Amino acid sequence: MNIHEYQAKGLFEQYGIPTPKGIAVQSEKDFETALQQMPEGIVVVKSQIHAGGRGKGTFTNGYQGGVKIAKTHDEARNIAAKMLGNTLVTKQTGPSGKQVNTIYFNAPCSIEKEYYMAITLDRSSSKHVIIASSEGGMDIEEVAATKPEAITKVFIDPALGIQPFHCREIAFGLGFVDGAQMKQISKIVPALYKLFMDKDASLVEINPLVTDKDGNIIALDAKIGFDDNALFRHSEIQELRDLSEEDPKEVEASKYGLSYIALDGNIACLVNGAGLAMATMDIIKHFGGNPANFLDVGGSATAEQVENAFRIILSDPNVEGILVNIFGGIMSCKTIAEGVVAAAKSVEIKVPLVVRLEGNQVKEGKAILAESGLSITSGDSLADGAEKIVALVKQAKN
Repeated sequence: MNIHEYQAKGLFEQYGIPTPKGIAVQSEKDFETALQQMPEGIVVVKSQIHAGGRGKGTFTNGYQGGVKIAKTHDEARNIAAKMLGNTLVTKQTGPSGKQVNTIYFNAPCSIEKEYYMAITLDRSSSKHVIIASSEGGMDIEEVAATKPEAITKVFIDPALGIQPFHCREIAFGLGFVDGAQMKQISKIVPALYKLFMDKDASLVEINPLVTDKDGNIIALDAKIGFDDNALFRHSEIQELRDLSEEDPKEVEASKYGLSYIALDGNIACLVNGAGLAMATMDIIKHFGGNPANFLDVGGSATAEQVENAFRIILSDPNVEGILVNIFGGIMSCKTIAEGVVAAAKSVEIKVPLVVRLEGNQVKEGKAILAESGLSITSGDSLADGAEKIVALVKQAKN
């Protein structure tokens, strides 16, 4: 789960991480009230979406830039009006973009230099890693690609936690050799790590982290992602969830305990097990098709969950075929078959459907499908099922 910049900065403030003063608004009628609370003069106007690259983004109404510096409050009000309610397209949103529903007014900062800092999990070492660079800002992706030597990585054993030498290594990597700045970074890094651990975050990122003309170190931007599997421990984080930023199909799937991620293909997948789901998408690609989603019903799904999975799949207008791939271990092939039949009765399936069942109660499951009278093509193996659904979709197009 991701949150907006203004929400992330609210958490930064709770943990003592310095950020500029800011006020978020969701309605144009609140612009004036918010701006009255800001210092006179320059105001930074920021669009709030769950994507990076906002500063270089373009609105579908033709307005350039999702982050702007206004010289006066009047200018800030006019800029915000052009952003709010409009769709911002960046490298990370894709061509469809994201609608801006919140504007964040920020106090200015006299930037001396920009840096980058993030904390995440390094799966290869099973440790947390702090990534820092003295060349932060909008072009950090280019820095990572062309100047990897400019990036410092410090690995932290979660059993031991962050230690003073970690902070010193980060400070030297960023070039903070001055005593005052060394002291500041030695407070900021442990605070970020504590936030990361306390809230079960998957990513905490500051881009840019800046120094001002007085030598103060400030988090000018903030991005935090959380582990969905740990949200049950954090009701305060769940309250920050912005459903308008998420695919409606993914939101609907979460209500039924289904793991669903929308993709841009045309062949929907319904699978039990994340690994098998990944393999299913790969083999669809192998035979020349494009998966429309990742959908894992889990190892103990009910017929009702399967029915809802079909309903969510078919709500995607791009879906032109469905491949059901079930290997029954804990999951019963009979349960899947009952869900498929129930879905066909409640939701009209007008696209080709291939079902591959194997494992627990496979004979009973196949019998239910055969006796249903539905137009279902049986797949004898994963490869056979994938090849058949790709062929049927192409045939239906022709």
